[in-house]
Amino acid sequence: MDLQELETYFRSLDRSFFVESDMKKYATLDEPLPIGYGQTISQPSLVLEMTRLLSPEKDSKVLEIGTGSGFQTAILAKMSGKVYTVERIDKLMEKAKKRLETLNFTNVYYKVGDGSMGWKEYAPYDRIMVTAAARVLPVELVNQLANGGRMVIPIGPPDLQELKLITKTENGVIQSKTMGMVRFVELKGQYGWTKE
Repeated sequence: MDLQELETYFRSLDRSFFVESDMKKYATLDEPLPIGYGQTISQPSLVLEMTRLLSPEKDSKVLEIGTGSGFQTAILAKMSGKVYTVERIDKLMEKAKKRLETLNFTNVYYKVGDGSMGWKEYAPYDRIMVTAAARVLPVELVNQLANGGRMVIPIGPPDLQELKLITKTENGVIQSKTMGMVRFVELKGQYGWTKE
């Protein structure tokens, strides 16, 4: 991945475009902001760090779990070949899709549904970015990660999670490394903290 290209595009992206009008004035702050429906847009420094860890390549097929406002999606779409993004809240997805189309992205594919199950139809994925916290590592997502692939996912209890870099070797061996501590909203479904 070209880190300079990532940083240049990241700095050029107007975060206020991805939040509602009452939040626009806070868009330059390095902190998470509410985007409605109990969801948040992550702080910019964390979005950048998670993208660095994921390290997408120009031909990468990326699965994103949690489209949210579309901010992270835009960065992934710029740095990757194709992005398959899953969001469970249809209203958020509608808004994100509109924003990404305004930015002329044609390599993003959208699905409203349970992200914890991934998007099996197009698996395997070279990269998987999960922007909500799971109680444990979702087996379905591990299974949808290609050999030689990378996944970034927050795992842990509600108050504080470990940001994990999951890698799958060319032989299919799973390796996990903690890259720091984070706080994310819940990955709903069977890997969340609350049983639905």
